[in-house]
Amino acid sequence: MRSTSSTYRKPRSANRASAKTAAAALAAALALSLTACGGDDDKSSDTGATGGKETGTSLTLPKLNGQSLQVAAVWSGEEQANFKKVLAEFEKRTGAKVTFVPAQDPIVNFLGSKVAGGQPPDIAMLPQPGAIKQAVDKKWAKPLGTEAKAELAKNYSQGWQDIGKIGGTQYGVYYKAANKSLIWYNAKVFENAGATEPKTWDELLTTAQTVYDSGVTPFSVGGAEGWTLTDWFENIYLSQSGPEKYDQLAKHEIKWTDPSVKDALTTLAQVWGKKDYVAGGAKGALQTDFPASVTQTFTGGDQPKAAMVYEGDFAQVNIQTAKAKVGTDAKVFPFPKVGDTAPVVSGGDAAVILKDSKASQALATFLASPDAATIQAKLGGYLSPNKSVDISSYPNPVQQKIAKALIDSGDDFRFDMSDQAPQAFGGTPGKGEWKALQDFLTNPKDIAGTQAKLEADAAAAYGN
Repeated sequence: MRSTSSTYRKPRSANRASAKTAAAALAAALALSLTACGGDDDKSSDTGATGGKETGTSLTLPKLNGQSLQVAAVWSGEEQANFKKVLAEFEKRTGAKVTFVPAQDPIVNFLGSKVAGGQPPDIAMLPQPGAIKQAVDKKWAKPLGTEAKAELAKNYSQGWQDIGKIGGTQYGVYYKAANKSLIWYNAKVFENAGATEPKTWDELLTTAQTVYDSGVTPFSVGGAEGWTLTDWFENIYLSQSGPEKYDQLAKHEIKWTDPSVKDALTTLAQVWGKKDYVAGGAKGALQTDFPASVTQTFTGGDQPKAAMVYEGDFAQVNIQTAKAKVGTDAKVFPFPKVGDTAPVVSGGDAAVILKDSKASQALATFLASPDAATIQAKLGGYLSPNKSVDISSYPNPVQQKIAKALIDSGDDFRFDMSDQAPQAFGGTPGKGEWKALQDFLTNPKDIAGTQAKLEADAAAAYGN
């Protein structure tokens, strides 16, 4: 996910959890080849603007006729359009008017300008724990009220609740989650090449060579956006070095010059540094944004620009844009294990109140409910950490299995490392980790130089 973070310390419940359970759940969930099926029609309730609890819903909302709200997020395209449908349902049920405010990345900088101008949005969707902490430290964020906290307690595991807390106070509702340990592939290319889904890193390299030998470039990489590159690194590092080291590096308790980082970069270079393994080479990848990295994998008939693209479940929105069918044209396997276990890296976006009011508290409560999440789940390209959302709400078997794996993992996950870092290091285009890994994509032989740059930038950002 996009990153706009400040320093964040993971909750103890998430730190002590092993990744093994989630990895096993995901591997089991995605082991079978799945075919797509149509989802149910959107059954969001067609209610009036009178407030209250409507038939087929779980939540009573207040009457808010005449009140207006603004919600800011960095979402664009179909992701934004789908979220607006959720906001429209809130409008129908309360009578409030909700305006979506497109935010620039990093969103914390965008919000800073709005606050300085005296016009902050009522709610901001913040894409990592560190951004919540920064909003609290700047005294922008307002605590959640009783109703929102009750809805969270009913629908979320303790780990997801804790990630939205700062100093023991609940500020965030994690409305959107991501399973960022997936590799999507063009099923036709795999079939033509005789390639199989790998379970280990060595098998992935074998699969890549098989695809290459068939005449198709193995990987598409959206290197124009540094966050995609940090996700590659994090999956390798978590699997290869383990959860304890992952947590230490996330908090800069060990340096980026540590041998474990060298090992991960060396492994990563087996893909990034392999001639003709990345579509367009390093130069082309650095000019390819994330949406294009997905769509170019699923367009072009038997000769797409690449056979595989790494990224989270949210890639389904872009797969649909390419007019490919998830589960038929586009299939998926868990990110292969590099060490003893496969990685499970998650991300997410939390609703945080910036202007406290009856209306903003009601919207936060609504976003914590299965009513809101179910609407967007049916539209695809979305994953909710809300355990009360019926798995059948998701529009195809692949998405249903991914969602079930996330919920079944409980607190056994690791949150995106760069999303936990200070914004200057883990969440700013052209700087810090994003820039260092873009440079590494260009020159994967310079492992020592990359480590030195990462450590210098991390030390400056963390202040230690």
